[in-house]
Amino acid sequence: MHLVRLRSIRCCLAVTAGILALVPPGLEAQTPPPQTPPPETPPAKVAPREQPVVLPVIEVIGRSPGSILRQTGTVHILTREDMEILRPISTEDALRRLPGVNAKSEEETAIVSNIGLRGLSAGEAKSLLLEDGVPVAPGLLIGNDRYFNPRIQRVERIEVLKGSASLRYGPSTIGGVVNYLTKTPDEGMLVSARAGSFGTRELMLEAGARSGGGGAFAGVVATHGRGDGFMDKGYEMVDVMAKAGLYIGSQHTLGVKFSWYENDANISYRGLLFDEFTAGARHNPAPDDWYLTDRAAVDLNYRFEISDRATLTSVAYWSNLRRDYWRYNVDTQASNAAGRWVYTDVLTGNNRSFDRYGVDTRLNLDHGLFGLVSSAEFGVRGFYEEADDQRIRANRTQDRTGLNDRHLVDSATNIAFHVHNRIQFSDRFALTPGVRLETYDQNRRVLTSENETAGTSNTEFLPGIGSTYALDESAQLYGGVYRAFSPASNGVALDGMTDQQLEAERSTNLELGVRGTRNAFDYEFAVFRMDFQNQVVTGNSDPTLSQSNAGETLHQGAEMALGYRLIEGLALSGNVTWVPVSRFQTGANEGNRIPYSPRVLANLSLDFHHGPLRTALVAHHRGAQFGDETNLRAIPVNAAGGIWGGRMPAYTLFDLSAQWQATSSLAVFGALKNLTNERYVTGLRQGIYVGPGRNFEIGVRQAL
Repeated sequence: MHLVRLRSIRCCLAVTAGILALVPPGLEAQTPPPQTPPPETPPAKVAPREQPVVLPVIEVIGRSPGSILRQTGTVHILTREDMEILRPISTEDALRRLPGVNAKSEEETAIVSNIGLRGLSAGEAKSLLLEDGVPVAPGLLIGNDRYFNPRIQRVERIEVLKGSASLRYGPSTIGGVVNYLTKTPDEGMLVSARAGSFGTRELMLEAGARSGGGGAFAGVVATHGRGDGFMDKGYEMVDVMAKAGLYIGSQHTLGVKFSWYENDANISYRGLLFDEFTAGARHNPAPDDWYLTDRAAVDLNYRFEISDRATLTSVAYWSNLRRDYWRYNVDTQASNAAGRWVYTDVLTGNNRSFDRYGVDTRLNLDHGLFGLVSSAEFGVRGFYEEADDQRIRANRTQDRTGLNDRHLVDSATNIAFHVHNRIQFSDRFALTPGVRLETYDQNRRVLTSENETAGTSNTEFLPGIGSTYALDESAQLYGGVYRAFSPASNGVALDGMTDQQLEAERSTNLELGVRGTRNAFDYEFAVFRMDFQNQVVTGNSDPTLSQSNAGETLHQGAEMALGYRLIEGLALSGNVTWVPVSRFQTGANEGNRIPYSPRVLANLSLDFHHGPLRTALVAHHRGAQFGDETNLRAIPVNAAGGIWGGRMPAYTLFDLSAQWQATSSLAVFGALKNLTNERYVTGLRQGIYVGPGRNFEIGVRQAL
């Protein structure tokens, strides 16, 4: 295993070295000198290139002045500076600091993704995850979309967009859109190392180079980390990302990103039994189960600045994810007698690989149709994804080899179009109508059943409208209404190898909010409502079908984020999410609360910054939540089968972090998390998932 990992590192570094070697020192000619057109000619179409080349990725919100104020939905951003002081160990650890985000962690590094937005279950995927504007969930349509979660080490900025503005993306944007923007290394080298509790060790390198005029660049971000893990859930991880960009003349920019990720983790779906949890057990409940992942991906980015009013941005992408999950069967009777999981010698490998090819192209056009200042976006996106799913029956004496008794291939093709037009009626008021059309085909082929096939297709028409209104120079009102959808996965839409004739799950979403700044005070407040009318449920009046669009749920609540600069260098910030309604409206569970949707989520942070020192004391609160649709209150006390239910108590965690900029090139940082050593439940599956106890980390970052 270590030899394979070493080869992976060497391969990625070789690719990076090749990219860096392609940046010659004499590419200044790609940045043309400023030109002043003669007075009698019209203005130049495109301004001369005066800034270093930037990779032309798709940003959900953007960084230009006023980009947030153009959004008709709620916006939250975590910057690199925020993350350097918060010291999140995973993307989920970072996201839970933001309003409306609930994370259901299965282990501290969040190898798989489990987040829910605004009362949507953290156990389901109804929000879109992007990396540099590209979908990263492995199965958007075919299912199993939790199996990859970008490593926080490669991320420099996180954008979270909710409300009607998220209609520009898809599919599955009911809760909103999360976009992880990756690092682009500066010139030179930056080396960082950290160590901490649970045997955590990590080394990271950021290296970059630019041409003399800044018209070309290349860089790499590489991380190797390993740890014994809380509760002995150890892992070893390699994450390498290489980037390069190039100006071609005054109007064209090309970029490429290659990434390789590999992680061998000693984790399982199984958690502690109830008596183990109450006794304070800290051992791995499934010590021989392994979750093995590797992923390769390539993004090719292009930007064409057609004129000072029109820009075309495109990205073509490919990714391959392999996930082998080896789990030992349990002896339920022996487990009940022993008060812990007792395993047999039967080993099952649920091994899957996912491929995706796609293209996303957007034309942004400023125009004055009908005499009004307007900005339009026309977009088209298409992708094909495929999953190869094998179930291997093995045993301890023939570890990870055996009979493939289930082999199926799921695939899906998707094409989407969208048009949005922001119309500025006055200096204060702007209206943004838009529409999105998504059409997709889903297919399944079972190789172990004489290549039996089944297929289905669907088309979704998604209108929306949003607006912004400046109340005064420091406050803005925003809101919108739109239709969102989440497709039924292949396993549901083609249950029993029969087209279940399902439509996508649809939700009518409304939002109204206000944001602004007044002196030392920043604020944002929003109310929201998501009304599902046709969620997929088991059962159908047609005896030939097993599924139907008969479910209804309702989610509504409010979010509030506040920030106040108390004195120079001392600031207080916080946010609260209140979701009083997140319930089933029909069926056997009518009136019950949606699982993994706490009524209250809250964060409070006290930040101190003086000279080279910056510190933060952060509190995070998650309210009580249920583990299943029946709202079972008592957590099972025996080795129950299936997915566990139960009411998970509320908890509050306190973290302290600090960073000292010793010199212009050297920084020392550290964190102490879960200060009170709270023992808390993060989730239920086949047992109890326990959150990490008190832990620390310390590290150093050196620019070379």
